[in-house]
Amino acid sequence: MTLEELLTPERVVVDLAVPDKRALLIELGRRAGAMLRMPGAEITAALESREQMGSTGLGRGFALPHARIAGLARFFGMFVRLVRPIAFDAIDDQPVSLVFLLLSPENAGNEHLAALAAISRRMSDAATVRRLASAPSAARLFAALVAEGGSERAASSG
Repeated sequence: MTLEELLTPERVVVDLAVPDKRALLIELGRRAGAMLRMPGAEITAALESREQMGSTGLGRGFALPHARIAGLARFFGMFVRLVRPIAFDAIDDQPVSLVFLLLSPENAGNEHLAALAAISRRMSDAATVRRLASAPSAARLFAALVAEGGSERAASSG
């Protein structure tokens, strides 16, 4: 699975201001719900439930909140860069400013794990993270996420 299969330019948010983790999860649920025509509160509840199992703050300023959603027909990704880093209970105790939301169909099985792995691989590239932190627009953020090194398809599609 590639990031191009999970994300569209319209689902990249630049410089979102939220005061804390809970407000971020609510905002992610609200935005995703509006785009998916689903109740945002249900998405938020699923994200909060997942966070109770352990933080999705993966370190180095990055979080990957994710949940399986009943009734979701296909994978849904959204990338958010925050105006100010927020505490997220990350594994390295560092605040988070880069967030990739992943929503998966309830019965996604191993595809859910493949999507998480694809996102994690991309975000482990230090050069990509630097570009994401400094990109001046949503279009540039999207390009940095799907560009060179992100996948073989990205390199071949120009």
